[in-house]
Amino acid sequence: MARVPVAALDRMLNRTPNRNRRRGGKPPALELAVRPRPWLSALGLTTVVLIGAWLGLLIVGNVRAPVGPMNTTMALRPSLTGGTKINISPLGALTLDSHVAPVRLDVNVDQLDPLRSQALVDHPERLSGLQDEVTDDVEHGTLDLAVRSCVAVVTGATALGLAVYRRPRRALAAGGLALALLAASGASAYATWNPKSVLEPKFSGLLSSAPSVVGNARSIVTEFDVYQKELARLVTNVTKLYDVTSTLPAYQPDPSTIRVLHVSDIHLNPASWKIIASLVKQYRVNVIVDSGDTMDHGAAAENGFLDPIGDLGAPYVWVRGNHDSRTTQRYLERIKNVHVLDDGRAETVGGLRFAGMGDPQFTPDRSAVPGGDKAEELAGDRLASALRDQRAAGTPADVAIAHEPAAARETDGEVPLVLCGHLHHQGTEMLKYGTRLRMEGSTGGSGLRAVERQYPAPIEASILYFDRDSKRLQAWDAIKLGGLGLTTAEVSRHLADENGIGASQGPTPSGTLSGTPSGTRSGTPSGPASRRAP
Repeated sequence: MARVPVAALDRMLNRTPNRNRRRGGKPPALELAVRPRPWLSALGLTTVVLIGAWLGLLIVGNVRAPVGPMNTTMALRPSLTGGTKINISPLGALTLDSHVAPVRLDVNVDQLDPLRSQALVDHPERLSGLQDEVTDDVEHGTLDLAVRSCVAVVTGATALGLAVYRRPRRALAAGGLALALLAASGASAYATWNPKSVLEPKFSGLLSSAPSVVGNARSIVTEFDVYQKELARLVTNVTKLYDVTSTLPAYQPDPSTIRVLHVSDIHLNPASWKIIASLVKQYRVNVIVDSGDTMDHGAAAENGFLDPIGDLGAPYVWVRGNHDSRTTQRYLERIKNVHVLDDGRAETVGGLRFAGMGDPQFTPDRSAVPGGDKAEELAGDRLASALRDQRAAGTPADVAIAHEPAAARETDGEVPLVLCGHLHHQGTEMLKYGTRLRMEGSTGGSGLRAVERQYPAPIEASILYFDRDSKRLQAWDAIKLGGLGLTTAEVSRHLADENGIGASQGPTPSGTLSGTPSGTRSGTPSGPASRRAP
C-alpha cells in the first residue's frame, strides 16, 4: 500500500476550514443565515432612492422663470394624484387636473414685475401678444425645470446612497433608479396631459370670491379653446388683481347670460339666507331655484323661518321636498316674489321657463313609506307628461325641477336640463336621451344633521349660466363652503359639453363650447337613487 505523506493528508483534511477562514471564519450554515434577503435589500434601496430624490427636488429642484409680467418659481413635488397648483399669494391658489402622475407641478407667483406690468397698463394693445409671450415663457421654464429636476433627483439619490451604503456601485445604482422613476413619472404625465384643465380650475382662498378671474360664461365659451390662450387669460387677470393690490375686481356680468342660483336642502339653517343673499349680490343672480327640503319637519311653527326669502334680491322658484308640508307650500305662496311650482305647472321667471313637481311623499321623520321609489317615478311621469303638453302648446320648458333624483330621471328626453337635490351632495349626469341632470348638495350643510358625522357637512350651491337666446346651459360654478366651524371655500368652474343636449330638444347654443374635459370634479350619480329621507 502506498503511503500518503502526512503533510498532504493534513492539507486535504483542512481544505474546507482554510476556505472558511479566508471568508472570515464563518461556517457555511452560519453564512447562509446572516445573508440579507433580496426583498429587504430592494426595499431599502427604493427607500433611499425616494428620500434622496425628494430631498434633491426640495433643495435644488426649483426654477425661477418670468411668465409674462410675473416672476414665478416652478418646482416638482411628490404627489399621489398629480395635477398643477398655482399659488397666488396672498390671494389664494388655483388647482388644475392637468395630469395624473406621482409628481405635481407647483407654480408660485412671487411678485409682479413693476416695469413689465406698467407697460401692459400703459399699452393695453400689448395684451394681444401676451399669449405668445406666456407660451414661450412657460415652455422655457418647464424645459429648465425638467433638466434641473433630473440633476436634482440623480444627485440627491446618489449622495444619500453613498452616505448609507458607502459603496460607489450602490450609490450609482440609486442614482440610476431615481432617474428611471422620474422618466416614468414624466411619461405618465405626458400620456395623461389634459390641456383643457385650465377651463375647469378649482379656486381656494380669496380667489374663490372673485369669479371674474376666469371671466364670464360667454367669454369662456366663445373666446378660448386652447391651453395657451387660457394661460394668457389667467396671467392677464392675475396682473389685474395685483394692480389693485388686495381689492378684488368687481364681477362684470355678461348681458347675454342668465345667471341662476341653484340651492337645495336648506333644512332650517338660518345661515343659508345670508349666504344666498351674498351670492345673489356677488354674481348678479337673475333667479334663485330651490329644489326642496327647505324645512325640517314642515310644521306651521317653522313657517317664520321662510320670511327672509322676500328680501334675497331675486325671484325665488321653489318645489316641495319630502321635509316640506302642504302647510309650508301654502305659506310660501303668500310671500312676494316666490313662485311655487307643483303638478308640472310652468312659469317664466327671469327669462327662463321653469316647470316643477313637488315631492309626493312627506317623511319629516326620515322614515320610508310604502310608495318608495315607485311613488317618485310616478310623480316624474306626471312631470314628463306636463312637459310634453307644454311643448305641444308651443311653450316648452327650459328647466324642470324635482326634489328626488328618481323623479328627475323620468323627464329624460323631455327637457334640456332637470334640477334636483335630496342626496346632500352635488352631481351631474347626462341621461340616456339627452337631458342633463344636475343635483345640488345641501345649502344648509344638512341642517342639524351636520354634527352627526365626524366632519361637518359642507354648504353647497351652484351658479348656472344660460345663454339668453337659446336658453341652454353654458357653464356652472360649483360652490362649496366649509361646514359648521370651518372656514374653507372652493369654487370649481365646469363647461357644458356642446353635444350634451339631444338635437331633438331644439336649437343648440349660439356660443360653441370646445375642449370640455370628459369628466368633472363633481360626483356623478349612477343608477336609480334609493329612497331615503336625508
